[in-house]
Amino acid sequence: MLVLVAPGQGAQTPGFLTEWLDLPGAADRVAAWSDAIGLDLAHYGTKADADEIRDTAVAQPLLVAAGLLSAAALGDGVVPGAVAGHSVGEITAAAFAGVLDDTAALTLVRRRGLAMAEAAAVTETGMSALLGGDPEVSVAHLEKLGLTPANVNGAGQIVAAGTMEQLAALNEDKPEGVRKVVPLKVAGAFHTHHMAPAVDKLAEAAEALTPADPKVTYVSNKDGRAVATGTEVLERLVGQVANPVRWDLCMETFKELGVTALIEVCPGGTLTGLAKRALPGVKTLALKTPADLDAARALVAEQA
Repeated sequence: MLVLVAPGQGAQTPGFLTEWLDLPGAADRVAAWSDAIGLDLAHYGTKADADEIRDTAVAQPLLVAAGLLSAAALGDGVVPGAVAGHSVGEITAAAFAGVLDDTAALTLVRRRGLAMAEAAAVTETGMSALLGGDPEVSVAHLEKLGLTPANVNGAGQIVAAGTMEQLAALNEDKPEGVRKVVPLKVAGAFHTHHMAPAVDKLAEAAEALTPADPKVTYVSNKDGRAVATGTEVLERLVGQVANPVRWDLCMETFKELGVTALIEVCPGGTLTGLAKRALPGVKTLALKTPADLDAARALVAEQA
Protein backbone atom coordinates (compact mmCIF):
# COMPACT_ATOMS: atom_id res chain seq x y z
CA MET A 1 0.00 0.00 0.00
CA LEU A 2 1.37 3.39 -1.06
CA VAL A 3 0.93 6.64 0.88
CA LEU A 4 1.59 10.00 -0.79
CA VAL A 5 2.69 12.76 1.61
CA ALA A 6 3.40 16.49 1.28
CA PRO A 7 5.90 18.46 3.39
CA GLY A 8 5.28 21.67 5.30
CA GLN A 9 6.87 25.07 5.54
CA GLY A 10 10.64 25.15 5.94
CA ALA A 11 11.20 22.51 3.25
CA GLN A 12 11.65 25.16 0.54
CA THR A 13 15.10 26.15 -0.76
CA PRO A 14 16.12 28.78 -3.34
CA GLY A 15 15.64 27.62 -6.92
CA PHE A 16 14.00 24.31 -5.99
CA LEU A 17 11.30 24.66 -8.67
CA THR A 18 13.73 25.35 -11.56
CA GLU A 19 14.13 21.85 -12.98
CA TRP A 20 10.45 21.02 -12.53
CA LEU A 21 9.46 23.90 -14.80
CA ASP A 22 11.39 22.27 -17.65
CA LEU A 23 8.91 19.37 -17.75
CA PRO A 24 6.33 19.45 -20.59
CA GLY A 25 3.41 21.71 -19.71
CA ALA A 26 4.75 22.59 -16.25
CA ALA A 27 5.55 26.24 -16.96
CA ASP A 28 2.09 26.82 -18.44
CA ARG A 29 0.41 25.17 -15.47
CA VAL A 30 2.38 27.27 -12.98
CA ALA A 31 1.68 30.43 -14.97
CA ALA A 32 -2.07 29.74 -14.81
CA TRP A 33 -1.88 29.14 -11.04
CA SER A 34 0.12 32.35 -10.64
CA ASP A 35 -2.53 34.34 -12.48
CA ALA A 36 -5.28 32.76 -10.37
CA ILE A 37 -3.73 33.75 -7.03
CA GLY A 38 -1.85 36.93 -7.97
CA LEU A 39 1.62 35.59 -7.11
CA ASP A 40 4.49 34.86 -9.51
CA LEU A 41 5.23 31.31 -8.44
CA ALA A 42 7.81 30.73 -11.19
CA HIS A 43 9.85 33.73 -10.06
CA TYR A 44 9.82 32.74 -6.41
CA GLY A 45 10.55 29.10 -7.20
CA THR A 46 13.52 29.85 -9.44
CA LYS A 47 15.06 33.27 -8.76
CA ALA A 48 14.12 34.38 -5.24
CA ASP A 49 16.61 34.12 -2.38
CA ALA A 50 16.15 32.33 0.94
CA ASP A 51 14.76 35.38 2.73
CA GLU A 52 12.15 36.02 0.04
CA ILE A 53 10.82 32.47 0.13
CA ARG A 54 10.89 32.43 3.92
CA ASP A 55 7.98 34.90 3.78
CA THR A 56 4.93 32.91 4.87
CA ALA A 57 2.69 34.50 2.22
CA VAL A 58 5.11 33.25 -0.47
CA ALA A 59 6.36 29.97 0.97
CA GLN A 60 2.98 28.35 1.48
CA PRO A 61 1.57 28.73 -2.08
CA LEU A 62 4.99 27.80 -3.44
CA LEU A 63 5.07 24.55 -1.50
CA VAL A 64 1.56 23.55 -2.54
CA ALA A 65 2.34 24.35 -6.19
CA ALA A 66 5.53 22.28 -6.05
CA GLY A 67 3.68 19.35 -4.50
CA LEU A 68 0.93 19.41 -7.10
CA LEU A 69 3.40 19.78 -9.98
CA SER A 70 5.64 16.92 -8.85
CA ALA A 71 2.71 14.59 -8.14
CA ALA A 72 1.24 15.28 -11.59
CA ALA A 73 4.62 14.41 -13.11
CA LEU A 74 4.32 10.89 -11.70
CA GLY A 75 1.47 10.27 -14.15
CA ASP A 76 -2.32 10.13 -14.13
CA GLY A 77 -2.47 6.48 -13.15
CA VAL A 78 -1.06 6.95 -9.65
CA VAL A 79 -3.74 6.14 -7.06
CA PRO A 80 -2.27 6.02 -3.55
CA GLY A 81 -3.94 4.06 -0.80
CA ALA A 82 -3.73 7.09 1.49
CA VAL A 83 -2.60 10.70 1.50
CA ALA A 84 -1.46 13.08 4.23
CA GLY A 85 0.34 16.38 4.62
CA HIS A 86 2.40 18.11 7.28
CA SER A 87 1.05 21.56 8.19
CA VAL A 88 0.43 23.43 4.90
CA GLY A 89 1.04 20.12 3.14
CA GLU A 90 -2.46 19.13 4.24
CA ILE A 91 -3.85 21.45 1.56
CA THR A 92 -1.70 19.66 -1.02
CA ALA A 93 -3.00 16.33 0.30
CA ALA A 94 -6.58 17.60 0.06
CA ALA A 95 -6.01 18.18 -3.66
CA PHE A 96 -4.45 14.69 -4.01
CA ALA A 97 -7.59 13.24 -2.44
CA GLY A 98 -9.91 15.18 -4.76
CA VAL A 99 -11.37 17.27 -1.91
CA LEU A 100 -10.26 20.46 -3.69
CA ASP A 101 -9.19 21.03 -7.27
CA ASP A 102 -5.75 22.53 -7.86
CA THR A 103 -6.96 26.11 -8.27
CA ALA A 104 -9.14 25.93 -5.16
CA ALA A 105 -6.23 24.51 -3.15
CA LEU A 106 -3.92 27.31 -4.29
CA THR A 107 -6.56 29.97 -3.66
CA LEU A 108 -7.05 28.66 -0.13
CA VAL A 109 -3.34 28.42 0.62
CA ARG A 110 -2.77 31.95 -0.68
CA ARG A 111 -5.34 33.24 1.81
CA ARG A 112 -3.81 31.03 4.51
CA GLY A 113 -0.30 32.36 3.91
CA LEU A 114 -1.42 36.00 3.95
CA ALA A 115 -3.51 35.53 7.09
CA MET A 116 -0.73 33.71 8.94
CA ALA A 117 1.87 36.28 7.86
CA GLU A 118 -0.36 39.03 9.23
CA ALA A 119 -0.80 37.14 12.52
CA ALA A 120 2.94 36.51 12.76
CA ALA A 121 3.67 40.24 12.37
CA VAL A 122 1.93 41.06 15.67
CA THR A 123 4.69 39.51 17.83
CA GLU A 124 8.18 38.34 16.86
CA THR A 125 7.90 34.57 17.10
CA GLY A 126 9.50 31.47 15.63
CA MET A 127 9.97 27.71 15.82
CA SER A 128 12.84 25.37 16.69
CA ALA A 129 13.19 21.61 16.31
CA LEU A 130 14.29 19.52 19.28
CA LEU A 131 16.29 16.45 18.26
CA GLY A 132 16.33 13.50 20.62
CA GLY A 133 14.98 13.19 24.13
CA ASP A 134 11.84 11.71 25.63
CA PRO A 135 8.65 13.31 24.23
CA GLU A 136 6.88 13.52 27.59
CA VAL A 137 9.90 15.09 29.27
CA SER A 138 10.38 17.55 26.40
CA VAL A 139 6.71 18.60 26.28
CA ALA A 140 6.65 19.29 30.04
CA HIS A 141 9.86 21.30 29.75
CA LEU A 142 8.52 23.37 26.85
CA GLU A 143 5.34 24.18 28.74
CA LYS A 144 7.44 25.31 31.72
CA LEU A 145 9.20 27.78 29.39
CA GLY A 146 5.87 29.01 27.98
CA LEU A 147 6.50 27.32 24.61
CA THR A 148 4.04 25.19 22.63
CA PRO A 149 4.92 21.72 21.26
CA ALA A 150 3.56 22.81 17.87
CA ASN A 151 4.69 19.77 15.88
CA VAL A 152 4.98 16.35 17.49
CA ASN A 153 6.69 14.60 14.62
CA GLY A 154 7.65 11.23 16.05
CA ALA A 155 11.07 9.64 15.48
CA GLY A 156 12.50 11.68 18.36
CA GLN A 157 11.54 15.11 17.01
CA ILE A 158 9.35 17.81 18.51
CA VAL A 159 9.08 21.39 17.23
CA ALA A 160 8.72 24.14 19.81
CA ALA A 161 7.02 27.44 18.98
CA GLY A 162 6.76 30.75 20.79
CA THR A 163 8.35 34.17 21.18
CA MET A 164 11.99 34.71 20.29
CA GLU A 165 12.73 35.30 24.00
CA GLN A 166 11.17 31.95 24.88
CA LEU A 167 13.15 30.21 22.14
CA ALA A 168 16.36 31.87 23.35
CA ALA A 169 15.64 30.50 26.83
CA LEU A 170 15.21 27.05 25.28
CA ASN A 171 18.65 27.28 23.70
CA GLU A 172 20.11 27.93 27.14
CA ASP A 173 17.98 25.33 28.91
CA LYS A 174 17.34 22.26 26.74
CA PRO A 175 15.15 19.41 27.98
CA GLU A 176 17.02 16.44 29.39
CA GLY A 177 18.17 14.09 26.61
CA VAL A 178 17.75 16.58 23.75
CA ARG A 179 20.89 16.55 21.61
CA LYS A 180 20.30 19.71 19.63
CA VAL A 181 17.90 22.63 19.14
CA VAL A 182 17.65 23.74 15.49
CA PRO A 183 15.90 27.02 14.47
CA LEU A 184 13.51 26.49 11.54
CA LYS A 185 13.19 28.58 8.36
CA VAL A 186 9.73 29.88 9.21
CA ALA A 187 8.47 33.36 10.03
CA GLY A 188 6.23 32.73 13.02
CA ALA A 189 4.96 30.46 15.78
CA PHE A 190 2.63 28.40 13.61
CA HIS A 191 0.10 25.98 15.13
CA THR A 192 -0.10 27.98 18.36
CA HIS A 193 -2.40 30.59 19.89
CA HIS A 194 -0.30 33.23 18.10
CA MET A 195 -2.10 32.18 14.89
CA ALA A 196 -5.63 32.53 16.30
CA PRO A 197 -6.34 35.73 14.26
CA ALA A 198 -5.73 33.76 11.04
CA VAL A 199 -8.44 31.19 11.81
CA ASP A 200 -11.39 33.50 11.20
CA LYS A 201 -9.93 34.77 7.92
CA LEU A 202 -9.30 31.25 6.69
CA ALA A 203 -12.81 30.21 7.70
CA GLU A 204 -14.17 33.06 5.60
CA ALA A 205 -12.11 31.89 2.62
CA ALA A 206 -13.27 28.31 3.10
CA GLU A 207 -16.93 29.34 2.93
CA ALA A 208 -16.48 30.11 -0.77
CA LEU A 209 -15.32 26.55 -1.53
CA THR A 210 -17.35 23.43 -2.26
CA PRO A 211 -15.31 20.44 -1.08
CA ALA A 212 -15.84 16.92 -2.39
CA ASP A 213 -15.48 13.83 -0.23
CA PRO A 214 -12.00 12.24 -0.35
CA LYS A 215 -11.54 9.65 -3.11
CA VAL A 216 -8.74 7.97 -1.16
CA THR A 217 -8.03 7.71 2.57
CA TYR A 218 -7.21 11.19 3.90
CA VAL A 219 -5.22 11.11 7.14
CA SER A 220 -5.54 14.30 9.20
CA ASN A 221 -2.55 15.57 11.16
CA LYS A 222 -4.83 16.90 13.89
CA ASP A 223 -5.08 13.45 15.43
CA GLY A 224 -3.97 10.92 12.79
CA ARG A 225 -7.57 9.99 12.05
CA ALA A 226 -8.87 9.17 8.57
CA VAL A 227 -11.48 11.78 7.59
CA ALA A 228 -14.37 10.65 5.39
CA THR A 229 -16.06 13.89 4.29
CA GLY A 230 -14.84 16.92 2.40
CA THR A 231 -16.67 19.22 4.80
CA GLU A 232 -14.72 17.89 7.77
CA VAL A 233 -11.43 18.03 5.85
CA LEU A 234 -12.04 21.71 5.18
CA GLU A 235 -13.01 22.39 8.80
CA ARG A 236 -9.80 20.74 9.96
CA LEU A 237 -7.71 22.73 7.47
CA VAL A 238 -9.11 25.93 8.97
CA GLY A 239 -8.57 24.98 12.62
CA GLN A 240 -5.18 23.44 11.98
CA VAL A 241 -3.32 26.78 11.71
CA ALA A 242 -3.70 27.41 15.46
CA ASN A 243 -3.41 23.81 16.69
CA PRO A 244 -0.48 21.38 16.96
CA VAL A 245 0.50 19.02 14.14
CA ARG A 246 0.54 15.38 15.27
CA TRP A 247 2.61 13.75 12.55
CA ASP A 248 3.51 11.01 15.00
CA LEU A 249 -0.15 9.94 15.03
CA CYS A 250 -0.30 10.06 11.23
CA MET A 251 2.59 7.59 11.08
CA GLU A 252 0.82 5.36 13.61
CA THR A 253 -2.20 5.34 11.29
CA PHE A 254 0.04 4.48 8.34
CA LYS A 255 1.17 1.42 10.30
CA GLU A 256 -2.42 0.42 11.05
CA LEU A 257 -3.35 0.81 7.38
CA GLY A 258 -0.53 -1.51 6.40
CA VAL A 259 1.43 1.04 4.37
CA THR A 260 4.43 -0.52 2.63
CA ALA A 261 5.76 2.47 0.66
CA LEU A 262 5.81 6.25 1.10
CA ILE A 263 6.53 8.89 -1.53
CA GLU A 264 7.06 12.49 -0.44
CA VAL A 265 6.35 15.10 -3.11
CA CYS A 266 8.64 18.03 -3.88
CA PRO A 267 10.46 19.44 -1.98
CA GLY A 268 10.81 16.00 -0.42
CA GLY A 269 13.18 14.90 2.32
CA THR A 270 11.79 15.90 5.71
CA LEU A 271 8.94 13.39 5.98
CA THR A 272 10.88 10.55 4.39
CA GLY A 273 13.57 11.14 7.01
CA LEU A 274 11.02 10.76 9.79
CA ALA A 275 9.51 7.68 8.13
CA LYS A 276 12.87 5.94 7.85
CA ARG A 277 13.23 6.13 11.63
CA ALA A 278 9.60 5.56 12.66
CA LEU A 279 8.37 3.12 9.98
CA PRO A 280 11.02 0.41 9.60
CA GLY A 281 10.42 -1.81 6.60
CA VAL A 282 8.45 0.84 4.70
CA LYS A 283 10.11 1.83 1.43
CA THR A 284 10.53 5.61 1.14
CA LEU A 285 11.32 7.98 -1.71
CA ALA A 286 11.60 11.77 -1.75
CA LEU A 287 10.85 13.71 -4.93
CA LYS A 288 13.53 16.38 -4.88
CA THR A 289 14.16 16.84 -8.62
CA PRO A 290 12.72 15.33 -11.82
CA ALA A 291 15.68 12.92 -11.73
CA ASP A 292 13.79 11.09 -8.95
CA LEU A 293 10.72 10.44 -11.11
CA ASP A 294 11.82 7.16 -12.69
CA ALA A 295 12.56 5.60 -9.30
CA ALA A 296 9.25 6.92 -7.98
CA ARG A 297 7.30 5.47 -10.91
CA ALA A 298 9.04 2.13 -10.40
CA LEU A 299 8.01 2.18 -6.74
CA VAL A 300 4.41 3.05 -7.69
CA ALA A 301 4.31 0.16 -10.17
CA GLU A 302 5.70 -2.21 -7.57
CA GLN A 303 2.96 -1.23 -5.10
CA ALA A 304 0.11 -1.39 -7.63
